Amino acid sequence: MVLSSSIASGSNTTEKRENTMESQKQVRKAAFIGSLLCAIAALASTNAVAAPKDGTYSEKVMGLIAPFTVSVTLHDGKIEKVEVPDALESPGVGAEAIGILSERIVKNQSAAVDGVSGATMTSFAMLQGARKALKAAGADESFFKKATEQSALPDEMKSNVVIVGGGGAGLAAAVSALQNGATVTIVEKLGYLGGSTNVCGGALNASGTKYQAKLGIEDNPQKHFEQTMKGGHNTNNPELVHYLADHATEALGWLESMGLVVNPKVGAATGALYQRSHYPDPAGGHTYIATLEKALQKYGDRVRICLETKALNLIEENGRVVGVEAQNHGKKVKVFADKGVIIATGGFGANIEFRQKVNTGIWKEAKLDKEIGCSNISAAAQGDGLIMAEKVNADLIGLADIQVHPNGTPGTGLMLDIKTSGRNRLFINKAGDRFVDEGAPRDVLSKAVFAQPGQTYWLLQNHLRYPDENKIDLLSGRKMKDMLAQGRVQKAETLEEAAKMMGVDYARLKAAVEEYNQVASHKVETDRFGFKANHTDDRPMTEGPWYFARKVPTIHHTMGGIKINTNAEVIDKAGHVIPGLYAAGEVTGGIHGENRLGGNAVADCMVFGRTAGRSAAKAD
Repeated sequence: MVLSSSIASGSNTTEKRENTMESQKQVRKAAFIGSLLCAIAALASTNAVAAPKDGTYSEKVMGLIAPFTVSVTLHDGKIEKVEVPDALESPGVGAEAIGILSERIVKNQSAAVDGVSGATMTSFAMLQGARKALKAAGADESFFKKATEQSALPDEMKSNVVIVGGGGAGLAAAVSALQNGATVTIVEKLGYLGGSTNVCGGALNASGTKYQAKLGIEDNPQKHFEQTMKGGHNTNNPELVHYLADHATEALGWLESMGLVVNPKVGAATGALYQRSHYPDPAGGHTYIATLEKALQKYGDRVRICLETKALNLIEENGRVVGVEAQNHGKKVKVFADKGVIIATGGFGANIEFRQKVNTGIWKEAKLDKEIGCSNISAAAQGDGLIMAEKVNADLIGLADIQVHPNGTPGTGLMLDIKTSGRNRLFINKAGDRFVDEGAPRDVLSKAVFAQPGQTYWLLQNHLRYPDENKIDLLSGRKMKDMLAQGRVQKAETLEEAAKMMGVDYARLKAAVEEYNQVASHKVETDRFGFKANHTDDRPMTEGPWYFARKVPTIHHTMGGIKINTNAEVIDKAGHVIPGLYAAGEVTGGIHGENRLGGNAVADCMVFGRTAGRSAAKAD
């Protein structure tokens, strides 16, 4: 596997001086003054370039997820290593950025290196900590000189298949293409692989699996198809939905063949409508990325990965897409493909201007402006692939189909801490009341939240979800003790104490929990919101400790995009296949309709990513 990157350090400058002497006296006088000035300059220079004191210097900074410590160790006046021993940043994103920046700082002997694309906040915090630590060590200006990355890529590259986007769908396509005999180049604008798949919950919907069978859950692809169509308000493309449902279990097995470990406990992601959400172990989308990256490694130089390389345009010749024009650290490069180009650049949820422009669908009454965050990585959710595809006459469909998720964190929109996925969790408004069927589709849940005072609510759970605060949770991939330490999640031993901390009426909160418990204990079949206890995990919530956090709606997924067929071939506006062009993942449209079911996105990435890679590799 070839990973392309390079770094250039700063250069030194010299100054020339010339003196004109009119007499010997003036020469002697100038010589004296010159000697004196040289002595002063030498003293100043000695102080300026004095080596920093050896040792380890640590500074605490605020990361994206939680505070972390940056420790810089100096030896013989040089930066020996940079460590962050306590970071809780997202695996594959913030955690990856910390590793990359540590290497850059040591390599350049400077804390003024470029941040990692796609991890802006973590990069800022990391470099801030490094600068403070170096200043504490007495480092001079040389340790703060700007070190800018320079492109190491050749002007032109060639492979059988070029993949634009190295997220979940892109990496699935890459492995599939390699398995089918092709050489592959991945063009990724971020500084790491995985894209927004890194920060997703990791639910993968598949039906009729061995894991469901062991739990006594009856399921099949037809039921998966029907519920996906229902969730999408029957605006989905039935052919694509059938293909997704029919191949999801196969895709899960494909991942397992590469070493993915699946948690045997099958769950239900938020708005999944059924208990078919399979989670990796450890939990979280990054586990899929790690599995696919490991699979890529065995193909050696048959795969080239170009990070921090933004695709700009598709290259066409005689009506066929034959490559990509891109830019790497200011340098224009061309990457040619003799079999096919696959677009896997994700959605446009973080592109505020674009999402407002196309918002004529189920959220047309909402502004979807900057006040509403996005759960995805901002740089990876700008709609780049849509723009490129449209330039070659690709048909863009369903752009108004935007998904809002109820699990956003106030202030960022990121889906942090306790989750709305799974069961035994209640949506509580500022009055202390439940206001929706917690098992409803995501659009129903989010619309209900928008209707509440302040457009916010409390997500309330108890020990049923977190029986051991020191164990990693299946759905969040984190330990409760860590979430509590960060302060966004709060804990109460009794429901009355929880009501006080939440600022809600205890009597109303108690009544809300009791109403839910009536259904969860099967004393009644349904409640006034339509909630039914049809999940194997449903239990009455009766005892503490109680855990709760405030949540807000967030932009989560854009269901519209490039029109494709079941071969993942891109379709133009006249209904014809565009030769040499394929697409997979969130950049495509037609699969999910107006509302995506929780757990279908990862399935989509893996099913259609795998298909795109195979189709491109086998193209003439």
